[in-house]
Amino acid sequence: MDKELGKILIIDDDEDVLLAAKMLLKKHAKEVLIEKNPKKIPFLLNNDTYDLILLDMNFSKDITSGKEGFYWLEQILDKDPQAVVVLITAFGDVEMAVRALKAGATDFVLKPWQNEKLIATLNSAAKLKESYKEVSQLKQTSKQLQEDSNLAFKNIIGESNEIKEVFKIIDKVAGTDANILILGENGTGKELIARAIHQKSLRKDNVFIGVDMGAITESLFESELFGHKKGAYTDAKEDRAGRFEIANNGTLFLDEIGNLNMPLQSKLLTALQKREVTRIGSNQSLPIDIRLICATNMPIYEMVGESTFRQDLLYRINTVEIHLPPLRDRLDDIPLLANHFLETYNQKYRKNISRIAPNTIKKLQKYSWPGNIRELQHAIERAIIMSDTEILNPDDFFFLAQKPENNNTVEADNFNLDEVEKNVIQRAVNKHNGNISKAAKELGLTRASLYRRLEKYGL
Repeated sequence: MDKELGKILIIDDDEDVLLAAKMLLKKHAKEVLIEKNPKKIPFLLNNDTYDLILLDMNFSKDITSGKEGFYWLEQILDKDPQAVVVLITAFGDVEMAVRALKAGATDFVLKPWQNEKLIATLNSAAKLKESYKEVSQLKQTSKQLQEDSNLAFKNIIGESNEIKEVFKIIDKVAGTDANILILGENGTGKELIARAIHQKSLRKDNVFIGVDMGAITESLFESELFGHKKGAYTDAKEDRAGRFEIANNGTLFLDEIGNLNMPLQSKLLTALQKREVTRIGSNQSLPIDIRLICATNMPIYEMVGESTFRQDLLYRINTVEIHLPPLRDRLDDIPLLANHFLETYNQKYRKNISRIAPNTIKKLQKYSWPGNIRELQHAIERAIIMSDTEILNPDDFFFLAQKPENNNTVEADNFNLDEVEKNVIQRAVNKHNGNISKAAKELGLTRASLYRRLEKYGL
């Protein structure tokens, strides 16, 4: 027999009633818990969740009016507004039934009950509980979809051989559920690639959830990703689904995953391995079915070697890797990108700039673009705002002029080691046009070590 009633909690001060109900319902439910003392209700609700609650209306203090039952009904609904509560009493009448329903009860049964009628009542209540869950999920998913729709999703722009290779990989992997790891510098379009994979996947009609892991504090990590129950901590004023739960049946994109510390990596790995999450304040695990896409600009393999990123987590997230080329390696795409942004910001700022001059394009192609496509986008936007002509000329991009190398030269008699190191690093990075891998190799450093020094010196 299918156990359709889920997890049931029965609260009644009559032990015979509790045992009889448990014997009957355990054949139809996944689990039946009984409790004689109603004062334990807050504790029970804080530590678990229930699909159905059967609540006696009359306890020892007041055996006929139902006041205690109404009181505990209010307490239950305050803890969980979507709780499905069926009230039971031996002294019911129509007036009390109406009051109970108005107070939030799902249904009302009389003692002694008929077994078939009780099962039928609980089956109807269970279906209502399931609909509550579906509505809640739909609301949160709809909200997320609305937020996503406000993000301007644009097709990936480019015709260079480098970006065509990325397109080929997307075509191969999009229709699978393989976990994807996107590697690339800041501003190369990692989230755009993730969205393109989702749009080409079998999950395209479901939600795409993006999470910036670098922006989540350690204290909010579990709440943001796994959700929480009302009252789980001071600011938890209502139940909240985490990003994993909202992304169920869709795609979850974890950006900047390399920024997670080791304890948070462990929690993430556990959720991915078990394919389930547990909201803070709840003991009930929730199964998850997601397509996982991660991204980072960090040297993640070197981080594994330095024991700052878990190797088992890396194996879990990188069934397929996609390496995004920096803009300096796809210079042929700069005219396409520049003209795309020209059209975008002409409309936004109500400008009528007709084109970008050929010598301006040449200047843009000579620049190393350490900020990649994002930097180019901002450069075009600023130029359009400041320009008084109908053509963007090289002078509109004066700020792209790189500093002469001797600006970073340390005087020969300056023996400050920090200054010498800073100068050497800057020169190596400039020499290789911002390519961190090549600069690190020439300096005899790992990428991770070079990143730390760049941060140290503010380069």
